[in-house]
Amino acid sequence: MVILFYETFSKLADRIQKLEDQIAKNSDNSGKPPSSDGLKKKPKSLRHKSGKKSGGQPGHVGSTLKMVEQADHIKTHVVERCAHCRANLKDVEARKYEKRQVFDVPPTRVEVTEHRAEIKDCPICQHTTTAGFPAHVSQPVQYGERIKAQMVYFNQQHHVPLERTAEILEDLYEQSVSEGTIVEACNQVARQVEPVYQAIKAELVATTGTAHFDETGGRIDKKLWWLHGVCTNLLTYYAVHQNRGCKALDAIGIFPVFKGTAMHDAYRSYFQYKDVKNALCNAHHLRELVFVLEQYQQSWALDMKKLLLEIKDAVSAAQPDQDCLLPAQITDFETRFDTIVAAGLQANSISEQLEPLPKKRGKPKQHPGKNLADHFKLRKRETLAFMYDFKVPFDNNQAERDIRMLKLKQKVSGCFRSKEGAEVFCLNRSYISTARKNGQRVLNVLQLALTGSPFVPPFLQARFVPA
Repeated sequence: MVILFYETFSKLADRIQKLEDQIAKNSDNSGKPPSSDGLKKKPKSLRHKSGKKSGGQPGHVGSTLKMVEQADHIKTHVVERCAHCRANLKDVEARKYEKRQVFDVPPTRVEVTEHRAEIKDCPICQHTTTAGFPAHVSQPVQYGERIKAQMVYFNQQHHVPLERTAEILEDLYEQSVSEGTIVEACNQVARQVEPVYQAIKAELVATTGTAHFDETGGRIDKKLWWLHGVCTNLLTYYAVHQNRGCKALDAIGIFPVFKGTAMHDAYRSYFQYKDVKNALCNAHHLRELVFVLEQYQQSWALDMKKLLLEIKDAVSAAQPDQDCLLPAQITDFETRFDTIVAAGLQANSISEQLEPLPKKRGKPKQHPGKNLADHFKLRKRETLAFMYDFKVPFDNNQAERDIRMLKLKQKVSGCFRSKEGAEVFCLNRSYISTARKNGQRVLNVLQLALTGSPFVPPFLQARFVPA
């Protein structure tokens, strides 16, 4: 009877604690997005205050609107009468001018260019010869590269739904465009940029530096799929798969043969590949430490948070004069790390039960603080990877920023209707993101792709194989 009562009480206590943990989690102490916080919760940023005033800092060039030397149009406003005595000044020559310039766009409309191919009969053999059209003029009536680039720009870069993209084009140019035309323009860009997409993948496979990995769920044809992102500060590669774990990583083909340091959020599938060098996102660690501190008041979590930030500051202070910390610094930080982990394990030690509970299948559930302390003990090297190698960043924010575009697409336009549509989006967004990271304007590179000459970063030229 006592055992039954104790078991029931334990189950209820665990359930209450689990519900309280769910309520206590927000975007500051877990992986939940800020949109789930609601309007009442006040966000607490993990960032440090820099001490600088808001606005542009000394030395910042700025982007203020400035006058141009030669205006496109000049409108002169004449002085007809003296403002003092009202004398007639129409025939008096102006001594100088005060200038003000207005920057605006001219009224726009779609221009139609008619291509005419001559047809001639040979006076000698009577054979009829027709002149050839340019390669990009393949249909009796078609849209040009500029307007098709804008279709893709609105839909794929800014995630504007098809219907609203068509509405924007009609409002801007008084030209009605069908949704099918927009879809075909996106498909055309995808076909042209696929060699760039493959070159990006080949470069990521071969790199010995740090690459960021992340994934997020999304609906494709009303089913859950996973959108995977692999990126550096100059490259972005997106892929879609039905699975999140090893099956997807094997199918995408980058992580299993990756030669550099893989930065990720400690999802267990990444650790299945023994030959890959891993590094863990400390932004995730900081949020988890905040949760343990706020929910369970365990002081070791605060100590670990302070230590990680202290190491980060030490690494920042050492750069760019040094490429690594001094051995004494590393030893000190490692010793303090181990001490804090031991304190965390001690704070979450399992006390013996007064009455033995019935045995259950599987691994017994552990306290969140114990799980986190165990994680730090097991993944010490990966957690402190940024300390050992300055080329490894402190967090996985690069992947978070790039993968956010896929979530933004779902929020603005909804789910993908088909796998093919999701694959086209991955191709186009990989190309657009990579071009932007290399200082290119999106409209320009989209137009280049539509003309059959997509933008290829110089360092990818060797891996680029034209379609």
